[in-house]
Amino acid sequence: MQHEVFGAYRRETRPWAILAARVVDETNPATSDGLRRELGLFDTIAIVVGACVGVGIFFTPSRVAALAGDPGLALLAWVLGGLVAIAGALTFAEIGAMYPRTGGQYAALRDAYGPGVAFVYVVCNATAIQAGAIAIIAIVCAQHIAIAIVGHGLEPVACSIAATVLIVALGVGNAIGVRWGARIQNLTVVGKLAALGAVAAFALFAPAAPPATTMTSGGMTGVLAAMVPILFAFGGWQQATWVGGEVRDPERNVPKAILIGVAIIVAIYLAVNWGYLHLLGLDAAAKSESIAADAAAVVVGDSGRRAVAGAIALSAFGVLNSQLLSGPRLILALAMDGKFFRAFGRVHARTGTPTASIMLLAGVALALLWLAGDRVIDRLLTGLVAIDGTFFALSGLASVVLLRKRPRSTRPIRMPGWPVVPIAFAIAELAVVVGAGVDPAVRGTLWFAGAWIVGASALYLWCFRGAA
Repeated sequence: MQHEVFGAYRRETRPWAILAARVVDETNPATSDGLRRELGLFDTIAIVVGACVGVGIFFTPSRVAALAGDPGLALLAWVLGGLVAIAGALTFAEIGAMYPRTGGQYAALRDAYGPGVAFVYVVCNATAIQAGAIAIIAIVCAQHIAIAIVGHGLEPVACSIAATVLIVALGVGNAIGVRWGARIQNLTVVGKLAALGAVAAFALFAPAAPPATTMTSGGMTGVLAAMVPILFAFGGWQQATWVGGEVRDPERNVPKAILIGVAIIVAIYLAVNWGYLHLLGLDAAAKSESIAADAAAVVVGDSGRRAVAGAIALSAFGVLNSQLLSGPRLILALAMDGKFFRAFGRVHARTGTPTASIMLLAGVALALLWLAGDRVIDRLLTGLVAIDGTFFALSGLASVVLLRKRPRSTRPIRMPGWPVVPIAFAIAELAVVVGAGVDPAVRGTLWFAGAWIVGASALYLWCFRGAA
């Protein structure tokens, strides 16, 4: 009966029949799933950096400074966050080498815990984590484009329209071909790193701000509390494992891209946070609503505000592109396993991209954008991080679980510090989830996350448990 349902669904979607065909390109040959290995090491590094360096680094340092209450402790918190990111990079580098294919993280969760857990992750990612992030980032990008051009933000409806245009345009760009998406990613990554590097460079030639006079040190408790926004700013390196099916020599390039990309991110985050504190001082940094703009204004005056707004818009644009480049590959991998509607498991014969999966992710993001109304960011942020942190922890432990299920010969590389590193990474991510629940202002995130996971589990049991 289940297969009859899938057959009927397939017949009803005959216009998508072109997606089933495969194209063999002599220069970029198709893989067994019809995708083309067009991404080199630099492209994959750009995906890692572009996914991690988003809008957070332009805002979260203010919260970190307020929680730490001391410049040295604030920088210590960023160092600890960097160590957690490095632990995550080591963990996901091993997973990426073990699963050099489309949706590598999905495959690791499936083999470690079963298809149900992997299904719930992909569905939660497509309908909450990533779709919500796309809507939020599009809003941030649209607002800062307006500030950079006309000097002020947009009204809610106009902003939603502009965000819609951005999502549709980047969705089309990534549907045309992975090479187009990679080009956009490469350009925006270079631009955002240059902007952040400029803030650190300004600090080298500017006098230090006066020491704090009103702040009280939060001690190690403040450092631990600051880890929550810090780890939010660091996340995203896992997306390299989602595009493994389109990376050349993925067993080597995916792990290298994750490790190199995270090293770049840690270095630039530490440098720019030192720059923030040096230029503004702890008091001003903790109270700033746009710390990057305020730091630039110390050196270049008010004219720097629009320049920084442009940098934030560029960064948001790059992250938005990264989401629409990598996210659909998870949906593709799930459908190729027979655990989702078959139309989303096919690759366009001409472009070599999962067009249907791109349209699905972009469509859900647009629906969330308009359903959330004028409080889109506040409403969509609720629960997203709690869900993401839960599956980050499960992914971290997957490499430990898989060692008991797979022979050593199937593990191309072994990262140093195993099993301490992946276990420590999982504990850190779970601490983020718990930390979100400790704060009464965001305690509802845990309820939201639980309800979403239960809903995805029910969908799996009802529709796809027996699918092959």
